[in-house]
Parts: sequence; structure tokens; C-alpha cells
Amino acid sequence: MLDFPRWKVASIWAFLAVLVALAIPSLPGVSERLPFKAPTINLGLDLAGGSYLLLEADTNDVAATRVEAMREQVQTEMRRQDPRIEIGDISSRGGQLSFLLRDPSQVDAARERLLAITGGGAGMTGQREWDIQVVDTSRFVLTPTQAGLSQAVDRAMQDATEVVRRRIDELGTREPTIIRQGSNRIVVQVPGLGNPQALKDLLGKTAKLEFKLVDQNADPAQLAKGQAPAGSQVLPYPNSPSGIPFIAVKRSAIITGDMLSDARQEFDPQTNAPQVSITFDSQGGRRFARVTQENVNKPFAIILDNSVISAPNINEPILGGRAAINGGFTTESANALAIALRSGKLPVALKVVEESTVGPDLGKDSIRAGILASAVAVALVVAFMLVTYGRFGAYANLAVVINVFVILGVLALIKGTLTLPGIAGFVLTIGTAVDANVLINERIREEFHRGRSVVQSIELGYKEASRTIFEANVTHAISGIIMFLLGSGPVKGFAVVLLIGIATSVFTAVTFTRMLVAGWVRRTKPKTINI
Repeated sequence: MLDFPRWKVASIWAFLAVLVALAIPSLPGVSERLPFKAPTINLGLDLAGGSYLLLEADTNDVAATRVEAMREQVQTEMRRQDPRIEIGDISSRGGQLSFLLRDPSQVDAARERLLAITGGGAGMTGQREWDIQVVDTSRFVLTPTQAGLSQAVDRAMQDATEVVRRRIDELGTREPTIIRQGSNRIVVQVPGLGNPQALKDLLGKTAKLEFKLVDQNADPAQLAKGQAPAGSQVLPYPNSPSGIPFIAVKRSAIITGDMLSDARQEFDPQTNAPQVSITFDSQGGRRFARVTQENVNKPFAIILDNSVISAPNINEPILGGRAAINGGFTTESANALAIALRSGKLPVALKVVEESTVGPDLGKDSIRAGILASAVAVALVVAFMLVTYGRFGAYANLAVVINVFVILGVLALIKGTLTLPGIAGFVLTIGTAVDANVLINERIREEFHRGRSVVQSIELGYKEASRTIFEANVTHAISGIIMFLLGSGPVKGFAVVLLIGIATSVFTAVTFTRMLVAGWVRRTKPKTINI
């Protein structure tokens, strides 16, 4: 038990030195003075300040989007395959999709094509995503099933969570917490964010970008009533140069946001006004070039979230795969739109249902309180161990101090986030870190009082106490693992620090102190011990 070869001693010291070195940049005011960027512990929302948002998805928006997407699929599928199936105008009222076949004899062929595009079973339910009915021998009615809608909402929320993550990463923030809550909510915590309103505006923007041809045959009188010709739709146009707040556009989009490869905030070379320059991918560039070649001297609308930003005229074919969006932007709003377009559109609209902001001053107060609590805990533990166990207490105290730095080093290494509950776990770990040494020292004292030699007492003390120490810490670790797996937010932060502290305290309290005691015994060969 007391046999420590030089290589083992050197390995332990080197291991501890590395972790202590990793911990130093995380100490207050140290990282700013270093000439290089070192890994540091990130501070949570309650310590660094920042914003907390609870976003809720509109499931009706998911249903409407599915119906609109199915409309386009039906139109494409019916005319793409041979023989072509002629259909009348498609209606999407009441959350259903209905259309009339011009040739009733093609009902069976149309049904086969609809079965192919309406998907199979929704998840494990066995139900189809869409219910297909034939009314009056030639009219099809497609109704989304509840199982299909639930599956669509789940997919949309998964995609929305990833889009939210990409948008926040574009802001340059560190260690945001983005998790789903329930079936249609997303929790967003961004530590250190100085402008929470900008975050709300960015996350609330769906960023559904579309380019559509303007319907020049629309009657202005009908537009005022919100009515458009067949195959077109009426959209708001807030900045219309004609003063008419609505415009009719074709339902089919020329280009969608999915066909963008990049979006950047720039300045118009002629007016120096902020604009958003977009670059299409290869498919989008080819399609945009073809459409602009076929529609020279016709206007097209640039639509963002179902609102027309501008409707410029196609003076000549646009072949470069690039375009610019102008709409009375400020530099900040143009940059926010560029970020939203780069990160992709949200598959479902999100609204803020709960928000809170933690100021940096409150966070600093929490840090000061946490440091004070940790310092008091360390001081009291050190004093108790030194008075009670003398030299062996001094070794235990050194292990406690090193354990503090080792925990910080591990947190920095894994890029962990320290929260206020995490500090509570930190203080608790300090208080319980000497439990192992108390068990060991008491067992050494018992063996020595029974008449055993110093070496035998120390060997038996460490050997017999190690079993109890291991079992006690396993039970603590099980509790910590359960909190980590089932908890969220503050509970998970507490569990992370607790689990790290359990592992490091066992190593420093048992292995490290045993190495120190073994070195003292070899050097001095004591005949008695005062413990």
C-alpha cells in the first residue's frame, strides 16, 4: 500500500499540475491578462447575466404549412407523370385540400398517385398522415390526420430547435442552453447577452423567403377586397410605391429560401443604403436565370414571412446567381435578416411566452457570494482537520486545496458552464471532500492503539477504509447521475459539479494523501504517530 515508485509519483504530480494549470485561467481577472486564449469555465445565466426566453410554436401554422406544401405536390404529381391528369383549382379551406378531376375516369389513377405522395404510417401508430376521400365521384378531399399532424409538429420542433441554435451561434454568444420543453416549446438561455430585444426579434423572425411573379391581371378593386385571380394570392405590401397596401402574386414560388447558399449585409453601391445581398445555390441560380429570361419587363415580388418587401421590375436576365434585397433597412435590421436567412427558415412560427433578464450586477453579487462561501468552507475544513489530525490533517488540507483547483481544471477542460447551483455543489464537495481522510485517519488511529506498528497501521488504515469510501461515493454518484439524466437547468448544473467533485475528491483524498504519507514514512521512518 505504501509502495510508490518514482514514475508513479512523477505521474501523479504531473497529472495534478496539468489540471491546476487548466484551472488558473478561470480565476477572476486572469484570462484577460494572458497573452493567449486558454480554455476557461463558462458562467451560467445566473452568474454572467443574460436572457431567458420560453418560445412556443403555433401548431396551426404547422398544419397550414403542410396543406400548402401538399397543394404544390399534388399539382406537380398530377401533371408530371404520363398520362397527365387534368385537375381544377385546388381549394384549401378548413384545413382540408380538395380538387376536382376534369376526367372522372381517372379517379383510380389519381388515387394511386395521391397514395404515393401522402406518406405511409405516422410513426408507430399505423395511421396514415392524410385521409383521402372521393366525393361526388370526381372530387378528392385530403384531410390531415391527428397522428400525421403530431408527427409533423415533432419534426418541425426538432428542425426549429436546430435553426434557433444556428441563429444564436451567429450572434457569437458562448454556451447557450437550447432545449425542447414539452411538445411545442423551446427554452433558450443565453448568458452574457447585452441586447435581449435583438435576440427576441431574431428568434421571432420565421425568415421564410420567397420570390414570386406579380399577377399584373389583378383588378385593383378586387385587391382592395382581398380577392385575387385564380392561381394567385393577395399579400400585404407595406412599402408599396403606388400606395396600395396589397399586391397579387402567383402562388407558385420562383425561388425559396432553401435555395440560398449565403446572405450578407452590405450597402447599395448607388444609394449607400443597407441591403441584404443573397447568393443562390446552383439549382436556385439556374432557376432564377431561366425565370428572369422568360419574364423580362415584368415585376416580381420579394416576400419575407408572407409580406412583400419590394417588387422590382426584371429589366434584363439576372444570370450571376446573386440578388439584393432592399426594403428600408437599418444596418442592424439588415444584418439580423442576413443571419436569419443564413441559418435557414423556421419551419414553424415561434412566439415568446415567457422571458426574464438577469443583469450582470446580480451575477457579480452571486459570484462574490459563491467565492465567499467557498473560502469560508475551505477555511473551516482546514482548521478542523489541522487541529484534529495534525500532520495527517495537513496532508488532507493540501488534498482539499488541490481538489478545488482540479475541479475547476476539469470544468475548464470540458468547457463546462458554472451556475449558482453549481457553486452550491462546489461548496458541498469541499465540505465532504475530507470524509475519506476522516475515515482513513480514524482507522489508522484505531490500528495504532491496538499495538500495530506505524507502517502496519497506515497500510491497514488505507486498505480497510478504502472499501467504505468506495461504497459511500458510489451511492453519491448514483444520485448525481440520476439528477444529471432526469434534471434540467439548475439541477443538471448541480449534478455536473457534484459528479466531478466525487471523482476528484476520491483521487486526491486517497491516492494523493497516501503518496504524501508514504514519502514521509520512507524519509523519517517514525516509531510513533500523533494522530
